[in-house]
Amino acid sequence: MYVRKRRKKVSELNVVPYIDVMLVLLIIFMVTAPLVTQGVNVDLPKAEAEALDEDSKPPLVASVNAEGNYFLNVGDTQDEPLSAVDLATLVAAHLRVEPKTPVVVKGDGAVPYNDVVQLMVLLQRAGVPSVGLMTAPPEQ
Repeated sequence: MYVRKRRKKVSELNVVPYIDVMLVLLIIFMVTAPLVTQGVNVDLPKAEAEALDEDSKPPLVASVNAEGNYFLNVGDTQDEPLSAVDLATLVAAHLRVEPKTPVVVKGDGAVPYNDVVQLMVLLQRAGVPSVGLMTAPPEQ
């Protein structure tokens, strides 16, 4: 007669497939995380806004009016609208000469938020490390 031996039940869990899945997910998240975080780096004040120091360099003021035209307070043609390429070129050239110059954005109150953000992205691509936002004091 043939006697069959009973096998012991294996109570171990094979975790190798789970480890493979976790490694794949880790790689996917590592690749996609930098793509998800987009935005413009802006140094926002933590408290009430203060005026620039009087002894600091005069800032570059990049303006956008209600029609979406760009202006820069440099040179003889401050009242003439600039293209995005010309504005970026002027800002980059000025920062090469004087790298510590503060840069502020002056946007018309009627300008859509998107136009202000596009100006800030343009300044960031021109090499501006941080951008300030110009405001008017509230009327009392």
